[in-house]
Amino acid sequence: MADNKLNDPVEVYEGLLEHPDADRQKLAVVIDSGVKAVGHVVMWANILLVAAIFSQVALRYLFSQNYPKLDEIQWHFYGIVTMIGISYALVTDSHVRVDVLHMQLSRRTQRIIEVCGILTLLVPFIYLMIDQGYDYFYESLRVNERSDSPTGLPGRWAFKSVIPISFVLLALAALARLIHDLHALFTGPDSERTGAGLRRVFLVLAVFAAICFGLTFLVETTEEKLVVAMFLTFIALLFTGYPVAWVLAGVGVAYCGLAYLFDNDLMLWTGLESTFTGLDYLTLGAVVNRVYATMSNAVLVALPMFIFMGLMLDESGVAERLMTSMQRLFGTVRGGLAITVTLIGIILAASTGIIGASVVLLGVLSLPSMMQQKYSPSLAAGVVSASGTLGILIPPSIMLVIMADQMALSVGDLFMAAVFPGVIIGGLYLTYIFIIALVKRDAAPVPEGAKRPDWAAVKDVLIAVIPTLALILAVLGSIFAGLTTPTEASGIGALGATVLALGYRKLTIAKLVNVLKATFNTTAYIFAIFLGATVFSYVLRELGGDELIEHVVLSTGLGANGTVIFILFIVFLLGFVLDWIEITLIVLPLMRPIINSLGIDIPGFGVVDEPALIWFVILVAVTLQTSFLTPPVGFALFYLKGVCPPEISLMHIYRGIIPFVLLQLTGLALVFLWPTLATWLPSVAY
Repeated sequence: MADNKLNDPVEVYEGLLEHPDADRQKLAVVIDSGVKAVGHVVMWANILLVAAIFSQVALRYLFSQNYPKLDEIQWHFYGIVTMIGISYALVTDSHVRVDVLHMQLSRRTQRIIEVCGILTLLVPFIYLMIDQGYDYFYESLRVNERSDSPTGLPGRWAFKSVIPISFVLLALAALARLIHDLHALFTGPDSERTGAGLRRVFLVLAVFAAICFGLTFLVETTEEKLVVAMFLTFIALLFTGYPVAWVLAGVGVAYCGLAYLFDNDLMLWTGLESTFTGLDYLTLGAVVNRVYATMSNAVLVALPMFIFMGLMLDESGVAERLMTSMQRLFGTVRGGLAITVTLIGIILAASTGIIGASVVLLGVLSLPSMMQQKYSPSLAAGVVSASGTLGILIPPSIMLVIMADQMALSVGDLFMAAVFPGVIIGGLYLTYIFIIALVKRDAAPVPEGAKRPDWAAVKDVLIAVIPTLALILAVLGSIFAGLTTPTEASGIGALGATVLALGYRKLTIAKLVNVLKATFNTTAYIFAIFLGATVFSYVLRELGGDELIEHVVLSTGLGANGTVIFILFIVFLLGFVLDWIEITLIVLPLMRPIINSLGIDIPGFGVVDEPALIWFVILVAVTLQTSFLTPPVGFALFYLKGVCPPEISLMHIYRGIIPFVLLQLTGLALVFLWPTLATWLPSVAY
């Protein structure tokens, strides 16, 4: 989560003109303004992406025409938006970071960490991508590369030029941040010294260094020791608060260099044997091709579209209408407001899949009313946090899109497989609220003066729910019926959400711009983590990390089911310190060969491909849902704390989420014991 935003460049510039050291900052302000200006233009490509997807579907069903160029245009827009977006996210400080320690540090210490991070982690990665990216583009230009399809787009080299250009832009953005920070370190006010200093950071790093030193004795070869050290270095640097994406990339580049030294007998003084990894600068340059593969991935085009859809729905006022109407319907039921929040959470999950937006929206709409009705602060906080996290599991889920890409599975299969587990967990929430409201009457009292629901209340609920359900049916129904691909359905959903906002007369140019900016930023920081994870995973695999992890897991001797439980336990523990994106991109792909080797017999009903993998991925998805609620990195907790009333403390939030984490684990156990909950619906669809 980002915690510090740069001021508007114009305001900064006007203030600097009166400062005696203004010349030092003018360059940074100009760069900031330039990067933001480029971003404000490029973000409109998302509208063009919606138009391209809609045109493709319309041409196919209205005129029975298929144009490969439209397919390529879609991922061209996606690649440009994501690659240019990473520099925009840097100047607006929107990249994901672990804030647990970072928020306690003084502003001066945060600046020192950022300067060190830029110089040691980000700059080497940028240099690699500009240098190798230019060679990659030039080779494409030299042979005048075009589409693999005879009817595709010409000039493939033009699209590949986005790689070096975007990293030049990122270099400029990093330079601006560096100038801002260095200037503030020398001329900043004393107020920036308020908070913890570097000593606390060094203490955390020392603890992880000691753990790393101890764990290296558990493995034998130098490569294995480097794998352990690499992973722990990554986790340790996360706690400095430097953005996750650049920690991943920087650690990957650093350990590539370290492996090169070991390969060439330059580290014999450590007492460790030499290695034979083959890692060096040129082999690491192979990640450029992987970056291009991510840019041109048709599956991932659904990411910005589902994000746009969710944000647009938030702007449309759907949640407010649902909250108002459902409160009237459940007004006389004990715990009615909590039940309302959970039901809205389920509906929002099936129509948005954006955790931050759902938690914040539910918190803003319901927590003041809950406090006014004298709800238990812990119950209120737990209900909102847990209900908001359902969107990461119930389709359309951006997590499932990424999981499908990483595990080479069908997005549609995973969407269908997640329906029953998501609904079951939502049902467990409702059951718990109903029971706790009956047992502890003061935890969720009936509001004073509540009126019994009438037909007018039912009518209001239907008017509020039907348009949203129609959108859900249009998106998920078209996927399940095989009418559209998930990518096409995401574009239809984005267009539908826009039409809904227009119908409710909530859409203005200002709101559209806000949605585009938020979509641009969110897609960019997710893609930046993709880039960092690409470098990290490549080096980890070359060091033999996948073989080491496979050996450790399979050597437990726990049997097939025991091994799956062991993996889920590790994922659950990792969820305390890592975000779902890192786990999905780094850890999950390493599990594919392990699950395949276990020979687990999961019913696919003769139709579903790789049912064991689909079942396992859904188990991991349910497990990762808990990572949003488990401290210290539980993002839902931080989202909620930012909008909750002052009478709800962080301890209230922590106590409130415990029952819901247990309910999620109960849902996990049900899916584990009855795999058909995950595999039956995909089989029916086919």
